[in-house]
Amino acid sequence: MNRPLENIKVLDLTRVLAGPFCTMILGDLGAEVLKVEMPGTGDDARGFGPFKNGSSLYFASINRDKKSISLNLKSEQGKQIFKQLLPQFDVLVENFRPGTMEKLGLGYEVLKELHPGLIYAASSGFGHSGPYSTRPSYDILAQAMGGIMSITGWPDSPPTRVGMSLGDITASLYTAIGINAALYHRTKTGLGQKIDVSMLDCQASILENALARYQVEGKSPEPLGNRHPTITPFQAFKACDGHFVVAVGNDNLWKSFCMAIQRPDLIDDPRFLTNGLRTDNIDALVTILEPIFTQKPMNEWLGIIEKAKVPCAPINTVDKLFEDEQLKARNMIIDLHDKDAGDIKIAGNPIKMTTVPEVSRRNPAPGVGEHNEEILSKLLGLDTKSIDALRKDGVI
Repeated sequence: MNRPLENIKVLDLTRVLAGPFCTMILGDLGAEVLKVEMPGTGDDARGFGPFKNGSSLYFASINRDKKSISLNLKSEQGKQIFKQLLPQFDVLVENFRPGTMEKLGLGYEVLKELHPGLIYAASSGFGHSGPYSTRPSYDILAQAMGGIMSITGWPDSPPTRVGMSLGDITASLYTAIGINAALYHRTKTGLGQKIDVSMLDCQASILENALARYQVEGKSPEPLGNRHPTITPFQAFKACDGHFVVAVGNDNLWKSFCMAIQRPDLIDDPRFLTNGLRTDNIDALVTILEPIFTQKPMNEWLGIIEKAKVPCAPINTVDKLFEDEQLKARNMIIDLHDKDAGDIKIAGNPIKMTTVPEVSRRNPAPGVGEHNEEILSKLLGLDTKSIDALRKDGVI
């Protein structure tokens, strides 16, 4: 059974997170990913914690199943090797600051002449056009400038960063989507193209109802804590032993919810007759609900509310994910053996497809230049003596 991207070869010049997460997705879908790293140091993320036995689990978790060659693209020999390799690959992915590849003489305009079918995907902080284009960026900058931090947190609290790298991950996902669309386009036209994804653009694109609310209300949305701006109750509550969430998404669910918590009187309360009224009177509603939920343990409430077919869930800490029966059933916690770190667990592939077989163990992330001999001999026909000379000269 061929995976969707079987026989697609990806030249991966990315580092840290936004790029490597994208190429990991492509690899999960069947692409062969060759990571190109600076000799000696490699991807910056190799130096990011947490570490186990000196090995970065951060790096290992998003560079699984890839191969690595070391190549100094600042050297003329390195550039020539790169250009010789390029025609044998379908996709190039990079997340340098715009202008970096051009300074190396390896920008898209140059590369497309060597390989017209090349799909060149660039992920950067602000994109390859516009007044901010050449600015450096990290996840927190994207979250800050993209409006996400301004609506995250609690009323009257300082702006809050989302607790994972949402700026990087969103750009990764959009870049992977663009690459797959470009591959399909190439099957129809035979032509490659450049994909330009900006972290800032991606943050703006996922603001969803915040953009609409500003236009209707005439003021910028503010943090609301755990609740939804237009659906009520749709938030977290505290039981006597922990927190859980309920999502009462319509008026019929509201009736079921009231019956489940043994407060049928709330159904006909004029303050709460409709979702709009419940949202307008949320403070009064929460004042009623909070003392009710503190009377029982969380799991008891979840059982009661689930039985009424009202959406609800525990607020899991990360340790709970390793034992969650749904995640286990979906093969979302899998094993990886690293030669230094030993056995570790990483997230599996969330894209379930009939042509993508499930596996319970992944190949480890490569060492810097681990596959130099294999790639340079197989793809370029170099012998051991030539490869040793390149190594001695600092090219690989």
